Amino acid sequence: MNRKILIVDDEADIVELVSYNLKKEGFEVEAALDGEEALKKINADTYTLLVLDLMLPGIQGMELCRIIRNNPKTNKLPIIMLTAKGEELDRVLGLEIGADDYMTKPFSPRELAARIKAVLRRTREKENIGADAKPVAQGVIRLGDLSIDRETYTVTKKGDKLNLSATEFKLFLYLAERKGRVFSRDQLLDAIWRDEAFVEPRTVDVHIRRLRTQVEDDPANPVYIKTRRGIGYYVEPGS
Repeated sequence: MNRKILIVDDEADIVELVSYNLKKEGFEVEAALDGEEALKKINADTYTLLVLDLMLPGIQGMELCRIIRNNPKTNKLPIIMLTAKGEELDRVLGLEIGADDYMTKPFSPRELAARIKAVLRRTREKENIGADAKPVAQGVIRLGDLSIDRETYTVTKKGDKLNLSATEFKLFLYLAERKGRVFSRDQLLDAIWRDEAFVEPRTVDVHIRRLRTQVEDDPANPVYIKTRRGIGYYVEPGS
């Protein structure tokens, strides 16, 4: 299994500290000090995960994340974003454009290693989902123009495949299999992120928002993924 991590940060001391700790955990580590160098490395090699600083010389972390997510060859690369900023907006924007997790500087290298392992566990679920797959006739859920295929771990809309992350798919499938039932943030955290120690309830809202931008024609007026104000989220029974 490939276990190569790319660290993108212009602070050499952070790169050195993170590299040292990840190597102790058995990872192979490479580094890039700016966005341009990182992009060249990503296009030339295969990485298990990207640790990406928000503030970089040249191509900023947010823009690099967008480039990676818009490229079919790299859009599944797990990304943990680092930021020295404490504002919630920066964290939410990072998650909305495709980061899988975030950490605010200063941070514990041990916690970063734990988060990396957690993100990789979620990613591996996509590869392992077919092990206990149901027959094809039972493996597809249809919701209006949407088809959710348990066996290929994909969602299509009017025949076009949507670019969902493993966690987004798992969340959508969980709700779709239980149409009409309303789940609170805490219930969804327990169901989807049950083995994660560092996930905040806000993460559920961010993933729901990202799901709606893909599955709904009008995300502001959703047809499939509904909100029960003050309670939680559900998939519309009649969809």
